[in-house]
Amino acid sequence: MDENKKIIKALVIMCSIFFTIVAYLTYIQIFQGKKLMQNVYNRRNNEIEENTLRGSIFDRNGVTLAYSEKNGESYERIYPYGALYSHVIGYNSKIYGKSLIEANYNGDLLGLDNYSQVFGMVDRESRGNDIYLTLDHRLQELGENLLEDKIGAIVAIDPKKGEVLALVSKPNFDTNSKWLEENWVSIVESDKAVLLPRATQGLYPPGSIFKVIITMGAIENGLDTKTYEDKGKIIIDGYEIKNSGERVLGNIGIKEALAASSNVVYSQMGVELGSNQLKRLADRIGMNMDITFDIPVNKSIFPYDTMGKTDMAAVAIGQGEILFTPFHMALITAGIANDGDIMKPVLVKSVVTSEEKKIKDVKSNTMYKIMDVETANVIKEMMHEAVENGTGVNAKIEGISVAGKTGTAENHLSENNKGKEHAWFIGFAPVEDPKIAVAVVVEQGGSGGGVSAPIAKRIISEYLQSLE
Repeated sequence: MDENKKIIKALVIMCSIFFTIVAYLTYIQIFQGKKLMQNVYNRRNNEIEENTLRGSIFDRNGVTLAYSEKNGESYERIYPYGALYSHVIGYNSKIYGKSLIEANYNGDLLGLDNYSQVFGMVDRESRGNDIYLTLDHRLQELGENLLEDKIGAIVAIDPKKGEVLALVSKPNFDTNSKWLEENWVSIVESDKAVLLPRATQGLYPPGSIFKVIITMGAIENGLDTKTYEDKGKIIIDGYEIKNSGERVLGNIGIKEALAASSNVVYSQMGVELGSNQLKRLADRIGMNMDITFDIPVNKSIFPYDTMGKTDMAAVAIGQGEILFTPFHMALITAGIANDGDIMKPVLVKSVVTSEEKKIKDVKSNTMYKIMDVETANVIKEMMHEAVENGTGVNAKIEGISVAGKTGTAENHLSENNKGKEHAWFIGFAPVEDPKIAVAVVVEQGGSGGGVSAPIAKRIISEYLQSLE
């Protein structure tokens, strides 16, 4: 009898182990399969890729941005525009693995489903799926040309659809295998952080473009009806804050203060709003939060637990310790343009089989609301004034109403060296029916109005002309 009990106990244990293994494998298959398939250390990928014509990648108008062709016994990945999409599409290298779209959509590009990933059911000489991006190649190419040899980023978005139209980061690098392998060491060791996708992962102090967020809080708390005296500089809790060039603007309201980018007025508003309101504003616009996107995006940072008056004043003019990615700032700009609604950003529009059957067709929806329609309309009008008669005049386009805000952000290099500030501009157009929102940052570019606004002007103008 004791022997039977021992046998039954052993069987129960063995069955428990068996069902635990089955449950674990099922979990891996359903919830972790795609992640494991995309892992650059997964050797099965190499074997599959040897026998698969990897799918092509196209822009929104069908321009080929990446394709594969037979080279001897294997396939070679070709990037016809060299470095232009290195920080969007990424690279596909037998030596260095995959990055960005090539990594995140590896299964789609190889035409794999979950069963084939796990059990290796891949036909010899099979064909992967093609991917269509929302990017406009003409806009992407123009953005790279406008940045020239500058270090920085340009992001352009359709504010109503959330579709990303341009995503430019400089410096960039040629992703074709031969060039990549010959130059990998110099790329990795470069002091310019060439591998960093600045548009989505670069973090910068926003400078005066953050004043549009403070304006939102000011309107909601009744500060937009006040008049402030601007004497060109002010001392807050022992900390001196100056306007650019110490310009004296006199008695002005919030509309004039935004157009002229008054540090004196906005630092006072930051203190009036107070720590709790500033934190709430940061939360509402998505700071310290993950942004779901087709390639990785760094969180924008609002690091304060407690804030003194000098912290509040510094944050209100976009200084202190807050940091933004250009991508996040473009989303916020698009949200203002879209009556306060930020749409979920889309980069991969569709995935199509070799028989031209769509297996994925992405539609965007509202990600979160940052302000009501009335507040958005007031800010639109103020940003339009900033372009018409304020610091953003270099973004004016004849016959088109443009709204925008400049920013000149101090950083560790600019503390004792004028002209080393990061140059920002955010804007959208047309004001009455926005079709494009843009964020431009140029590292150590100096004046946002002088450097970044003209770049944004060209991007906006080119895109709107293409719609005619």
